[in-house]
Amino acid sequence: YISMEKFEMTNGRKVTINIVAANVFSIILLIASAIIFTVPFYLIWNEQAFRDGQVNHLWFFPLFLAGIVAHELLHGIGWSLYAKNGWKSISFGVMWKMLTPYCHCNEPLGKRPYMIGALMPLVVLGIIPAIVSLLIGNVVLLVWGIMFIAAAAGDIWMAWLLHKEDSESTILDHPNEAGFYVFPKEDINTPTKEE
Repeated sequence: YISMEKFEMTNGRKVTINIVAANVFSIILLIASAIIFTVPFYLIWNEQAFRDGQVNHLWFFPLFLAGIVAHELLHGIGWSLYAKNGWKSISFGVMWKMLTPYCHCNEPLGKRPYMIGALMPLVVLGIIPAIVSLLIGNVVLLVWGIMFIAAAAGDIWMAWLLHKEDSESTILDHPNEAGFYVFPKEDINTPTKEE
């Protein structure tokens, strides 16, 4: 296990995204995923499915808040599976200026494990429910899936940036910004005086 302080002493490169731009991307993604999933939903199930499965606003909002919590928990679960210290390496918080909750892994991970943890909420809360909605004609799942695909906009953006990195690189989640540090493989194996 390498501490955050030791990593910052190396030539790690910081990669971050702009939260405001990510929120704009989220709106674009919301519109795009709504079209991608609602059109086939309508063609398969017609307007009767929309009338029969109207969303109850009284319980959908609390359920959506629970989904936001689940989104961050899924990040934590995904990363903790690969972190040497497991769940002890995971922490949660909120970027209050942007009212954006976050999950942070304070342990370095390989590129693939980091990507898995980053995209787990998109798959579990967004893509799977949206696809299932097409199979069973459930409007609530359709709306849920579309909303949580949009909610994963920042994760998708970071995954896009991450996929360009060398597969041998080590990734360290940034503690207070939306992004990560990238370290060449050799930096991980270089001992420091503190070790």
